[in-house]
Amino acid sequence: MAQAPDGLWPPRFGAAVFDFDGTLSDTSALWKQVDRIFLAQRGLTPDAEYSRAMSTLGFAAGAEYTVRRYGLDERPEDICLEWNRMGRALYETQATLRPGAEAYLRALRDRGIPIGLATTNDPDVLRSMRSIHVDRLFDVVVTNRECPVPKDRPDIYLTCADRLGHQPGSCIVFEDIVPGIRSARGAGFLTCAVRTGDGIQHEAQIRREADLWLEDWRDIAVGDGEG
Repeated sequence: MAQAPDGLWPPRFGAAVFDFDGTLSDTSALWKQVDRIFLAQRGLTPDAEYSRAMSTLGFAAGAEYTVRRYGLDERPEDICLEWNRMGRALYETQATLRPGAEAYLRALRDRGIPIGLATTNDPDVLRSMRSIHVDRLFDVVVTNRECPVPKDRPDIYLTCADRLGHQPGSCIVFEDIVPGIRSARGAGFLTCAVRTGDGIQHEAQIRREADLWLEDWRDIAVGDGEG
């Protein structure tokens, strides 16, 4: 087991904002499956560049990007509906939190640290999950439907922090993508990059961009209350 960065436990921040896909959950693999099926039905194959681009975008912006990149004669709103349907079917039974993640979330709340979720995922997809109840885990949930801006801009993190009652300077952002870490840090947040091991993460770059680096949620020793 690796040692977690200083400051994660006991927490040296007033509030925490978490990304979902890839950071807290291995659901990035589910979206890759959606991408493969969706594009295969059109005689196309996704590559790493497409997957990285899509990881920063919400449904609407991602659909517009897909139409432009592949020259599809389809309406972005129809693509969003198809992705939503496919995502709900997969998330309903296959979405799980990464080992150690829920223990850390609950430990922060027990400490009185407000926590929020800032995700480009669709709220209908999140609600479809049987084993993860985001409304019970987080004090605030902000999705791309409320804040339809890609994560290369810090809007969704700022909105989440504001609803938690904190300024960026007293708040940490946990993310797994370079654009998100870069924009959050530029807005004044403390940032912690989380290793995904999914093959598309620019690990060396994100480690340079982030203030902190976390290999595994289980590395944060919260069991005795002090770490």
